Amino acid sequence: MSMTRRLALIPFLLLMAILVISLLHPSVPAAVANHTNISFADTAWMLSATGLVLIMTPGLAFFYGGMVSKKNVISTMLQSFICMAVITVVWVVFGFSLAFGDSWKGIIGNPATFFMMKGVIEGAPWELAPTIPLLLFAFYQLKFAIITPALITGAFAERIRFTSYLLFIVLFSIFIYSPLAHATWHPNGILAKWGVLDFAGGTVVHMSAGWAALASAIYLKGRSMPGHHPARITYVLLGTGLLWFGWFGFNAGSAFGANNLAATALATTTTASAAAAFTWVIFDAIRGRKPSAMGTCIGAVVGLVAITPAAGFISIPHSLVVGIASSIVSNMMVEWRTRTNIDDTLDVFPCHGVGGIVGMLLTGVFAHHNINGLVVNDGLIFGNTKLFTVHVLAMLAVSVFAFGGTFLLLKITDLITPLRVSEVEEKDGLDWSQHGERL
Repeated sequence: MSMTRRLALIPFLLLMAILVISLLHPSVPAAVANHTNISFADTAWMLSATGLVLIMTPGLAFFYGGMVSKKNVISTMLQSFICMAVITVVWVVFGFSLAFGDSWKGIIGNPATFFMMKGVIEGAPWELAPTIPLLLFAFYQLKFAIITPALITGAFAERIRFTSYLLFIVLFSIFIYSPLAHATWHPNGILAKWGVLDFAGGTVVHMSAGWAALASAIYLKGRSMPGHHPARITYVLLGTGLLWFGWFGFNAGSAFGANNLAATALATTTTASAAAAFTWVIFDAIRGRKPSAMGTCIGAVVGLVAITPAAGFISIPHSLVVGIASSIVSNMMVEWRTRTNIDDTLDVFPCHGVGGIVGMLLTGVFAHHNINGLVVNDGLIFGNTKLFTVHVLAMLAVSVFAFGGTFLLLKITDLITPLRVSEVEEKDGLDWSQHGERL
């Protein structure tokens, strides 16, 4: 039996185990309680927001797929799409429990709390989303868990073995994403108790993916043929549009209701992204570069990344500052990265990682309780240092955890199944060598 077939037995056996558990597990929930605080308006909005966040992953597939060489477009796009399948299964079995189950020392949830969605259909609403069903909250949060490992793929595009990638994203979801989600978004999470504010995932999603991307680029080393021409700039434009559209569900949906806070998050998301896209183009022009479609798209996404942790905590004028600052810093980081031997193929760390860091720190500068009552300590610009100090410390802790943890997971994955394709497979392109398909 070939190595590929032997490796394929691992997920097959896992699926068979899940099938057996599903058959043995009680499939009919207890009678659904009539939770009187459920709002039909909030539920309708959150159903829509859940769909909006999901469409971001296909959007990311087009965004990344258009940037790689033609012989790697299908493989790169599939790496995003497959997350919708793999992470959903993990989330339903025990992923939701790890992120939002009963807390163990504020670090991780009990995997048995919502095992196989036990008690979710009939359960009381989540504490911080009291007007929508718990089931809707669980599947809204699933979409965040899906896109996070997909974001990492841009760093090791054009050189990772697909079967190894599947194992890696499962490990990442369990050991990196879920602990960060629990620590930040669970009321008993360690970062939540510190007072860290992350409205929609700057820390949990973008910083974790960014640092994981840097670890991946360093561990897998450079491509044998690093230069390439983007296959389809039109794919990048389409992907950016889908991402921007879906991001309204990502950020405004994190208000967990059809309310003024959701409108505020939608507005700050729009303005930060617009400011960042415009700034990227202008900054390129100042340095003698032509205004490009690629630059405009990257700038827009950087702005979306940076505003994510701050969207529901800061004012609209301050969101312009977040967009402009993140665009300049990320642009400079991309320039710096090109002068190193780090082959982060699609600059995931300079854009998502650094964008998330800038957004997190600026949340500590601009957050105000008049925007969101969850803000206990106003930001640095209002004369308070506590929130900013906490965010600096949390940024350092999350960075070390995400980078070091991912590096260890890459090593473990590589020991089980080689991460890198062979030089011949890389030359042929991953579309053909990994999937037997061509664009």
